[in-house]
Amino acid sequence: MNEKPWEFLNQYKGTFFKGEWPTLPEMLMITAERYPDRKSFTAYSPSLIEFNYSEVLEKSKMLGQYIHSLGIKKGDRVGVAGKNSPEWALAYLGILFAGAVVVPLDYGLKSEEIHELMKVANVEILFCDEEKFDFFIGQNLKKTISLSSKKDNYILNIACTEKNEIDLPGEDDLAAILFTSGTTGVAKGVMLTHKNFVSDCYQAQANMNIFHTDVFYALLPLHHSYSMLAVFIESLSVGAEIIFAGAMAIQQILKDLKRGKVTMFLGIPLLFNKMIRGLMKGIREKGILLYGLIRFLMWISGLIKKYFHINPGKKMFKGILAKLSLDTNRICICGGGPLPESTFKMFNQLGIDFVQGYGLTETSPIVALNPKEAYKEASVGKMIPGTETIILNPDENGCGEIAIKGSMVMKGYFNNENATSEVMNKELYLKTGDIGYLDNENYLYLTGRAKSIIVTSGGKNVFPEEIEDKFQLFDEVEQVLVRGFMIDAKMKEEGIEALIYPSDDGKNLETNKYQEIIDEVNRELKSFQKINRFEILEQPMEMTTTRKIKRFAVK
Repeated sequence: MNEKPWEFLNQYKGTFFKGEWPTLPEMLMITAERYPDRKSFTAYSPSLIEFNYSEVLEKSKMLGQYIHSLGIKKGDRVGVAGKNSPEWALAYLGILFAGAVVVPLDYGLKSEEIHELMKVANVEILFCDEEKFDFFIGQNLKKTISLSSKKDNYILNIACTEKNEIDLPGEDDLAAILFTSGTTGVAKGVMLTHKNFVSDCYQAQANMNIFHTDVFYALLPLHHSYSMLAVFIESLSVGAEIIFAGAMAIQQILKDLKRGKVTMFLGIPLLFNKMIRGLMKGIREKGILLYGLIRFLMWISGLIKKYFHINPGKKMFKGILAKLSLDTNRICICGGGPLPESTFKMFNQLGIDFVQGYGLTETSPIVALNPKEAYKEASVGKMIPGTETIILNPDENGCGEIAIKGSMVMKGYFNNENATSEVMNKELYLKTGDIGYLDNENYLYLTGRAKSIIVTSGGKNVFPEEIEDKFQLFDEVEQVLVRGFMIDAKMKEEGIEALIYPSDDGKNLETNKYQEIIDEVNRELKSFQKINRFEILEQPMEMTTTRKIKRFAVK
């Protein structure tokens, strides 16, 4: 019972790998040895594609030989830009089997923006989808390879019979350079090693068991570190199956979840809020008595689950969960931003093991994960093994900037020593820029971002994210950004304002309705946190592809 999830690796040490941790290619080889016939990659649209683990290994090795034959050697950079698909996953693995470094690129960016990032990383070959293929054919690259069957040089049609000796990377060599989208608008190349990814992958499993029988759903963009590690690499580590999402539309998601019998569903707060809102709205429309009964039963179920570690909700609400296509689901994981406690609580009450996590691209990314057997609703999770966490300059409540050290912390920013030295201290602790505290059981709590702190005239620190969270369950609000404004420049007195972009439900409402929302939010806030003024925007605020407002780009 006390065995660590990675202890099974000991039987493969000395044969499949020689370091402390296997590299990503070595990890795949171990999994293919354990579960050769287990389904690995599945896509339902635009056409059915299926691979098992032995096929993935064979195809990845062949692609490695092909990339190597194009003149790519150990340490060279190869890019991949495309929608989530088995082709994207095979390109990623093939690059690693060529001894090269993967540069996963945000497909939501314009082709010109992607090209600029490629030049920064000196990318020599690119795998990309059909929409951007023609643009990159005209660039000075060794090769442009298509992730779509509609273009020439389609990845699944490539054949290579060469069997050259390839200088493969070690655990401390770079595996990938990930460009952070960043809400500040400044992209930096995060250098992550094989040890970063693999150690983080296995150590995170100490807080949450996953199995080769699990089915993951790859909905969020795989170029992002959260989905890359928590879906793609985690599934490869245990021999689980990945279902690649056909589209971001809710109906398509529900269809995929049901057809694939998904057990592991990862999403962001925006998605889970919409799902639970839609479900509760549907129940409410059936009558106040039924709604009241369901909410009472949910409350009872939640109490039993939390205090007796028995999960009656799975059977009690089987029909309701089926409407969300979550009746086969084992665990939902939310990351990428703060989640309202009410959403977290309602999913657990319905019988879903709902887990929150925390991390940064710079930490591969997972450093905290709520164990489903001992979750704390207000916490982003318990620190995983292998992390050393300190709170810098804590206030009287133990709250300060979170700094992390461990095998998952990045090597640094690519060709940017100044940026690296700004976040890494001499003891190799990474300063996260996030403000929070640890409790006595090593659970982490977030209160905000260091750079967005508002300082009131009374000397109180206000974290905008804490206030923004209060707006998440108002259907009338599509986007909200809370920030400081200068009430009195001479006295340096700062007030608090909210910029609101209405949803479709709220676009025709009068200003006094939004004043009512502000008043309702203010009632939940401490006196020094209250919003002094608000503005209704006619245009949406610019967001990153991970659905975060570019806070410092808002004028």
